[in-house]
Amino acid sequence: MDVITVIRTKRDRGELTDAQIDWVIDAYTRGEVADEQMSALAMAILLNGMNRREIARWTAAMIASGERMDFSALSRPTADKHSTGGVGDKITLPLAPLVAACGAAVPQLSGRGLGHTGGTLDKLESIPGWRALLSNEEMLSVLDTTGAVICAAGDGLAPADKKLYALRDVTGTVEAIPLIASSIMSKKIAEGTGSLVLDVKVGSGAFMKTLDDARELASTMVGLGTDHGVRTVALLTDMATPLGLTAGNALEVRESIEVLAGGGPSDVIELTLALAREMLTAAGLPDADPAKALADGSAMDVWRRMITAQGGDPDAPLPTARETHTLTAPSSGVLTRLDAYAIGVAAWRLGAGRARKEDPVQAGAGIELHAKPGDHITEGTPLLTLHTDTPDRFPYALEPLSTAYDIATPGTPFEPTPVILERIA
Repeated sequence: MDVITVIRTKRDRGELTDAQIDWVIDAYTRGEVADEQMSALAMAILLNGMNRREIARWTAAMIASGERMDFSALSRPTADKHSTGGVGDKITLPLAPLVAACGAAVPQLSGRGLGHTGGTLDKLESIPGWRALLSNEEMLSVLDTTGAVICAAGDGLAPADKKLYALRDVTGTVEAIPLIASSIMSKKIAEGTGSLVLDVKVGSGAFMKTLDDARELASTMVGLGTDHGVRTVALLTDMATPLGLTAGNALEVRESIEVLAGGGPSDVIELTLALAREMLTAAGLPDADPAKALADGSAMDVWRRMITAQGGDPDAPLPTARETHTLTAPSSGVLTRLDAYAIGVAAWRLGAGRARKEDPVQAGAGIELHAKPGDHITEGTPLLTLHTDTPDRFPYALEPLSTAYDIATPGTPFEPTPVILERIA
């Protein structure tokens, strides 16, 4: 095998053989294939695509580059959820304990935020004492005793993906759907879950801006899961508007706890319950009632045990930002648009996110939304409240917000976009 032949094959719109794929992933992981050579291959894949067989083999080769976890010793069926990322997307926080309260085990390996999208681990690290890094033994112990664990993926899972992901980030090849799908699914399949529900976001605040692109990504990932023996289903969900009424780490934890306590914004509740039902059905528990588990407090009980098991104090006060700035409505009328991407960028600039993986984040930074599209607002009343420890960030954060919303004249009809757009299985 030689890497030049592999690159030329895909450059010239050819199909890579199983042997070529296995070799190039292994050789790149070991350092035999250089970054610039894998960059050329990634760009050829971006431009010319891959068929289902190639994507399945590429994913299998990435899984084979590391260890696979095994949850077969658990007494419960396993179910996991993956979101492609958005603004205000705190769904994992109430969802994992809710599904566990209904009888499934939820091994949720999560990530950190980058750019305008938030990261689950950053959110949970705003809880005093909580630990994201667990050994495999600790992860299994928390899962066995509480039914749910949310933690960072270990270095041993799909190391080829970790190396390739960093390369795609700096070579303009992040958008290649075969590489996105194989990146997500190699980690999820290596994680060892028996079933998987995908939340593929669509809209300005999402990675996939159009329904067609989201549909292609979701279908590709569902196919990969099925090919690897994991029961997989995808929901396409709206990310033109932020989820809930907060974007930012501690702010989103607070809102998640409200949901577990039986309150919270209606869109967060709707999506949490929809994903919970899909996860429970995929896990072979279709008769479980997640709405009841929210209402009777059993999901909250699992949350408290899960946070405690990972060193956190569920009763500790959450961090709050030292400074706030309120943006008021410039006119009265109906709020018809609140752009998720602009809110995400502003929250990032306030300190809630990072530009590079090694950057720190502010636990208390972020944005509170006082209205959502469809609401009637009055001139001079609060529209958004900005939170940060560093007030010199306010002007920088306000820039994207100046064009982030539209207000129509009072009485203008408004048709809300559904939270759930499609289901793909």
